[in-house]
Amino acid sequence: MTTTSIIKDSHFEEITEIRPDSKKRIPLGRLVKLKARLYRVYENALGQIILDPLETIPAHEAWLFKDKEARESVMKGLSQARKGKLLKSPEDFSKFVEPA
Repeated sequence: MTTTSIIKDSHFEEITEIRPDSKKRIPLGRLVKLKARLYRVYENALGQIILDPLETIPAHEAWLFKDKEARESVMKGLSQARKGKLLKSPEDFSKFVEPA
């Protein structure tokens, strides 16, 4: 895997120095602002480690990320909606909405 596909921002900030504990764990604790619940971990030959945050999606939605044509269609529709390019529905679907 190339580093350009892993490193999205080359600006790194040194936070602190830390020693592994007796079980070779490195507790990050309050040192970093973790932004995800799941991370892919990379290590190079020099022992440098990168934590790459991951997002998970439900299995029943994964098809959209695998189907390029469908994904492009959804992205096009979202773009059109942001621009206010909406079509009037031929049917009133409000009858299917349950009151809160």
